[in-house]
Amino acid sequence: MREFPKPKVVISKCIEFDSCRYNGQMIASDFVKSLAPYVDFMPVCPEVEIGLGVPRSSLRLVSSAEGGETRLIQPATGRDVTSVMQSFAAKFLDTLGEVDGFILKASSPSCGIKNTKAYPTAGKSAALSRSATGIFGASVLARHPDLAVEDEGRLRNPRVKEHFLAKLFTLARFREVERSGSMGELVRFQTENKMLLMAYHQNEERALGNIAANHDHRPFDEVVGDYGAHLRRAMCRAPRYTSNINVLMHILGYFKDRLSAAEKTMFLENIQRYRDGKITICPNTTLLKSWIARFEDDYLARQTFFEPYPQDLMEIDPVVSHKGRDLWK
Repeated sequence: MREFPKPKVVISKCIEFDSCRYNGQMIASDFVKSLAPYVDFMPVCPEVEIGLGVPRSSLRLVSSAEGGETRLIQPATGRDVTSVMQSFAAKFLDTLGEVDGFILKASSPSCGIKNTKAYPTAGKSAALSRSATGIFGASVLARHPDLAVEDEGRLRNPRVKEHFLAKLFTLARFREVERSGSMGELVRFQTENKMLLMAYHQNEERALGNIAANHDHRPFDEVVGDYGAHLRRAMCRAPRYTSNINVLMHILGYFKDRLSAAEKTMFLENIQRYRDGKITICPNTTLLKSWIARFEDDYLARQTFFEPYPQDLMEIDPVVSHKGRDLWK
């Protein structure tokens, strides 16, 4: 079984850690509960940290319809806490140290990273048609645009969650490579992640391979810095299904002379069904893993493409699971 480092994840404290929302409540998250054994969480509540109590009068983002500067206002008191929140965010992020990702409260005027309501005034008014980013969330995105950053609402989507986890654990493993100071560890990282990186961004994967090869014999610090920049660029967005198909076909090529015609036909039919959206990628990867075991291919067995994060975090929609609700009772 593959061993994974424990990523360091900053999380809004109101998500499963403390009843510190403006109304004194806590947000339940099954995903955060399942993730807890595998990461080191660093909970923070920016609103409490700047001196607002629990419970407290709610905050809202106020911005002109023309898109002027967005302010963080407490309508009940008229208090503008924009500057103090920005100062806290800067100090917090300055002293944070190593971190691999963030899970922030969705739609929060402080922590929201997208789809947060903005209003034209602090008084009673309809929200503007455009969405905004919370003040603390904006600082996080500005400081760490390439890390695994999501809100707890979007993480209910399986595709968003899968990309978040793959990126989070890949970046955590790369942080270990950076600390190692070893070119051998960098080459090993590139080798084991080749198929995953090919799925994410084929051109960047080629660039990463050339950097890791280090034909110019550059010092480790220079090479690993260059590699890290390209790695984060490669993983900036989730793989497209067409890129996944390209990787599946690439791996099939390792076995093409050792499979029966019926086996290859079954695999190619599954590829087409995946292309048409009739099945997930799993039947295809399961077939490939069975051939990897059968032919004892150690190189492919080490590929993180098949397990980019701990298996216990892999879930299917309960609607299609046999553990879902019994509709015949």
